[in-house]
Amino acid sequence: MTPEQVKEILQAALPDCTIEVTGGDAKFHVRARGEVFQGKMPVKQQQIVYGHLNEHIRSGAIHAVTMDLGAAD
Repeated sequence: MTPEQVKEILQAALPDCTIEVTGGDAKFHVRARGEVFQGKMPVKQQQIVYGHLNEHIRSGAIHAVTMDLGAAD
């Protein structure tokens, strides 16, 4: 899986967010900003992202994800 594919998945699921994905070799860094994260604890923010990537994590296409999440800049 490429960073572009991960971004496409997240952008489709979170259309109002600004999303950047870097990395490769099944290890990715996701930076996302959007109102969906406003007022939520970091664990809840991560659960939002993991909810859309879990299928790919289970399949092994994604091995690790680090995240930088928050409300819109």
